[in-house]
Amino acid sequence: MLAKLTSKNQLTLPKAVTATVEPTEYFDVTTENGRIVLTPVRLNRADGVRAKLAELGLSESDVSDAVEWARSGG
Repeated sequence: MLAKLTSKNQLTLPKAVTATVEPTEYFDVTTENGRIVLTPVRLNRADGVRAKLAELGLSESDVSDAVEWARSGG
């Protein structure tokens, strides 16, 4: 089966391939010996929040401080 990489680096996986694994929205992407390897992963919402916080450079103490500030009425 072929899958075409678009100019925006998007790839559509053939339905016959995705039908063989559990339904998922996310894949861990690695390379091995010049091959792209996709491994289905299931993220819970907390993982998504942690990833976004890391992307924004926010620490646990930043979040705690913000919650404390919000609870105090700002």
